[in-house]
Amino acid sequence: MQLAYANLGKVTKMKIALAGNPNSGKTTMFNALTGKNETVGNWAGVTVDIKQSLMKKAFGEGILAIDLPGAYSISPFTSEESITSEFVTKENPDAIINIVDATNLSRSLFFTTQLLELGIPMVVALNKTDINRKKETEIDLKKLSELLGCEVVETISTKKSGLKSLVAKAKSVVGKEQKAPCPNLSDTERFEFVNAVVEAVETRKVLTKDVSLSDKLDAVLTNKWLGIPIFAVVMLLVFQISQTWLGTWIAEGYEFENGVVVPGLVTLLEAFQAWVGGLFANAHPLLTALLVDGVLGGVIAVVGFLPLVMVMYFLIALLEDCGYMSRVAVVLDPIFKKVGLSGRSVIPFVMTIGCAVPGIMASRTIRNERERRATAMLAPFMPCGAKIPVISLFAGAFFDNAGWVSGLVYLLGIALIFLGALVVKGVTGGFAKKSYFIIEMPDYKLPSLANAFRTMCQRGWSYVVKASTIIMLCNTAVQIMQSFTPTLAVANSANESILAVIATPIAYLLVPFVGVVSWQLAAATVTGFIAKENVVGTLAVCFVGLENLINADATGIVEGAGSEVAGIIAISKVAALAYLMFNLYAPPCFAAIGAMRAEIKSTKWFVAGLGLQLGVGFTVSYLVYTFGTLIVSPEKLAVLPAVLGGVAVAVFLAVIIALSIKNGKRVQIWKP
Repeated sequence: MQLAYANLGKVTKMKIALAGNPNSGKTTMFNALTGKNETVGNWAGVTVDIKQSLMKKAFGEGILAIDLPGAYSISPFTSEESITSEFVTKENPDAIINIVDATNLSRSLFFTTQLLELGIPMVVALNKTDINRKKETEIDLKKLSELLGCEVVETISTKKSGLKSLVAKAKSVVGKEQKAPCPNLSDTERFEFVNAVVEAVETRKVLTKDVSLSDKLDAVLTNKWLGIPIFAVVMLLVFQISQTWLGTWIAEGYEFENGVVVPGLVTLLEAFQAWVGGLFANAHPLLTALLVDGVLGGVIAVVGFLPLVMVMYFLIALLEDCGYMSRVAVVLDPIFKKVGLSGRSVIPFVMTIGCAVPGIMASRTIRNERERRATAMLAPFMPCGAKIPVISLFAGAFFDNAGWVSGLVYLLGIALIFLGALVVKGVTGGFAKKSYFIIEMPDYKLPSLANAFRTMCQRGWSYVVKASTIIMLCNTAVQIMQSFTPTLAVANSANESILAVIATPIAYLLVPFVGVVSWQLAAATVTGFIAKENVVGTLAVCFVGLENLINADATGIVEGAGSEVAGIIAISKVAALAYLMFNLYAPPCFAAIGAMRAEIKSTKWFVAGLGLQLGVGFTVSYLVYTFGTLIVSPEKLAVLPAVLGGVAVAVFLAVIIALSIKNGKRVQIWKP
């Protein structure tokens, strides 16, 4: 492994690696030293890759801080531990700052003693000392330093306490020889040495008869009967607050009883679009359609959903920071084991609610290879933040902003994860294998509003950047293709455009779960693979477009939260729901597909994962449309598309069943 220092090489004078156990406060310290806003959380597995940045000038000029993924040992068991192990053994940093959790000294020092044996100059940061003081636990720093043979500095990374002294100590040891107190220990000997050190330096007040508040909370939140319903209620509240209550108020504004109206983001964006449209009042209609209706209208249609997304990011960050997510993993572990996964898969699935890319990357914390690959391919079934605009658009256009639409698609996503895990388990022979789940239970703490706000802004900014770059470019391309015919003449009708010609063949593939041939819906689906927000932007461009079509008799008139996406989607409510589900459960955006390829590390598994996602997306959409139409208006169900779609679904299910039966026989042969 070779880190790229090219962009920092001219100013980098010293490289200091931050290494420690998961959830030791390592990334929080990295942010404090560098001024960055990397994601932090009160649970293991948040950092899964190397991050690097120059420290603030207050700590010295040209000092490069390198945040390594959390590891319990130099001997790696997971892929992110491999990254840390490979870096500290091959990259030769000038010094190591080993972040040690003062509240769990015995666990942390095992890794510390291994780092000391590398001979790299090292300083120990005894972190979370404020929590120790509350628990009346004392650690003798001088004695600990003597026993380890290196400098030890007390720090509180959340309060930026002790950091200047820590960096100064790290700079002072650069170039000096580092000796291990007891080199070449076996694991058993290392544990004995660590226990002896802890016994010598730590004085802990132990009240075994007392039941702490944490114990009382765990008794309820991790209860096998209450844990899952509580988690379901918590997540439903998150979606309700973000997508129906607070998020909607911020987006659409609020009118008080005294008549005072607070405008929302939607109103401001509509006013901005109208102002820009006024500037083009005397311009050529084609230019106005291209820039105002197409490019700007499409981007605004996406940005209008930003409040809903950011409120959800904020609430999820609070749940991560308070320590609740580790409890959720424990509660769900028994259920996940029945389908071939483990509680550790919960972390990637929950992170996917924010964005599929970090969620998929978080699967590398799973030691079992089959579970890791299955988690990476199943995580996209959980709708991410980029899909919220799509959900809100169709919920508003066809279901009067009904809150049950959001709840339904997330619950169905969870159900598909379980069903998909069963499929992977059956096809790969997971029934014959066992896995074990061990996770750290961090202390409960009041979540940091500042951290949650920073996380929300960071993720929200990524959303805005995507809207102003990828989505804007895509909308521009869509508008240009819709404005001209294949002969590059100005299109009199969008149906004659380049976009219509390209998208129409794809539209026929959507007929089994849409019911009509709509090149606009096909185009939106295709651009959605670039970024899921593009589904909204493309529909805004296609249905506002050149003709600005409005038809009061249409099945639905789309009114997006960003601007009036005044267009006609002449399909039934059932078809709208089926189309929505295809865009949610079919393969994700290209960035997520790339992350999935990187984490699965097998071409066969990767192709199978894409096939599973495509098959599930088509099957769910087909079943929703076919049975929904039979119930609501059976006379509108076209026979030929229904038969062809049914054949495709039957073939997909037959392949899964055949592979499961074939593998099941092989597993039986392997059994003694």
